[in-house]
Amino acid sequence: MQIQILNSHAHANSQPILHQHGREIQPFGTLRNLPIALPSSARSESCEQLNQILADSLILYSLYKKHHWLMRGHTFYQLHLLLDKHADEQLKLIDSLGERVQTLGGVAIADPRHVAEVTKIERPPNGVEEIPVMLSRLLEAHELILGEIRVAITKTAANRDDGTNDLLMSEVLRTNESQVWFIAEHLVDTPLVRS
Repeated sequence: MQIQILNSHAHANSQPILHQHGREIQPFGTLRNLPIALPSSARSESCEQLNQILADSLILYSLYKKHHWLMRGHTFYQLHLLLDKHADEQLKLIDSLGERVQTLGGVAIADPRHVAEVTKIERPPNGVEEIPVMLSRLLEAHELILGEIRVAITKTAANRDDGTNDLLMSEVLRTNESQVWFIAEHLVDTPLVRS
């Protein structure tokens, strides 16, 4: 049996149109006018804040995955699982943050190269660090993000951007706070056998 290559003109509906190029239809940092009964000034400020939190959350997610892979020692198993669970939770938050930016008419930050330019989280070494250092690095990233979230909660409340405010308070803030608790407890120096 001989395989025949379809002529794209004869079978226009089944052949993918490859290597397409075009113009950017909405630049980053701009707003579309969506009828959500919220002034563009409020939507713009929310998008700015959300994109910063989103960029830093993308880096935090990557740190969780990196540290999940690089865990070692007698706490390997529990930390390997915990960090992966936290990464999954961050991924859900990332999706919610990005979709909220789009709902407001903005453009969600997404390209890793752009994220690297915008993030405020310090870059770790490329190699493996000791476990307490990796956990401390996660806590520092969380603290930075939590500070941004608290500022954004205050501003979105003042702007009556209730949808963004609810997302930040009920999901993003509480998830990050809970993750801080779980990570911080692994840095308590307690004896394993005797008190």
